Amino acid sequence: MTTDSKVGRPRIEISDEDFAKIVSLAEINATQDEICAIWRISEDTLDRRLKERGYLNFADFYREHGAKGKISLRRLQFKAAEEGNVPMLIWLGKNLLGQSDKQTVTSTHQVTSFEVVASET
Repeated sequence: MTTDSKVGRPRIEISDEDFAKIVSLAEINATQDEICAIWRISEDTLDRRLKERGYLNFADFYREHGAKGKISLRRLQFKAAEEGNVPMLIWLGKNLLGQSDKQTVTSTHQVTSFEVVASET
């Protein structure tokens, strides 16, 4: 028996090009499960490959790259609002400024007496 034989599955490598694609997926907020399904790797394998690139784990990686996607989306939303997109203006007003369409109606009427009337049958 030789000592050159390797046991187990072959190591799954992620090239720089593939890593750039994974970053792009994170930037559009693809989940870890979705990324792993696309690349046909386990979450553990992805975590190990991310650690090799200096991240603590997927959560650390996602915090950095997922935030870029959210910032980009926010920028596009503000641009749409600035260009007069009324639904976007309303949405941003409600979500960022706490605005609402609720109307509160108040009344100053006072009930001083009431009468019970028997129903006719």
